[in-house]
Amino acid sequence: MNIIQRHPFTPGEILQEEFMEPHDLSQQKLAKLLRVTRRRVHEIIKGKRAITPDTTLRLGKLFKMSSTYWLNLQMKYDLWQTMEKDSVKTDLENIHPLPLAA
Repeated sequence: MNIIQRHPFTPGEILQEEFMEPHDLSQQKLAKLLRVTRRRVHEIIKGKRAITPDTTLRLGKLFKMSSTYWLNLQMKYDLWQTMEKDSVKTDLENIHPLPLAA
């Protein structure tokens, strides 16, 4: 039932490798462009902080792309993390789909 077979990259890893590095952006410079704290950017990159709707709007505008891209990355990562928990796996095994309504 896994969404993907391997551990997904965090949104912060993608931000750093696919967006910051090609634009030669430091955490400080990105924070300034986004009008957020450097700490916020640092925590996102290190996977210690999720990308929020506020951050996704800022990233979307800065990089001229859909804001939903960032939310989808975060959602996919969060879902994978949740599905890897043993307690969730056990619960899911014991949930049986309802029959289709007539």
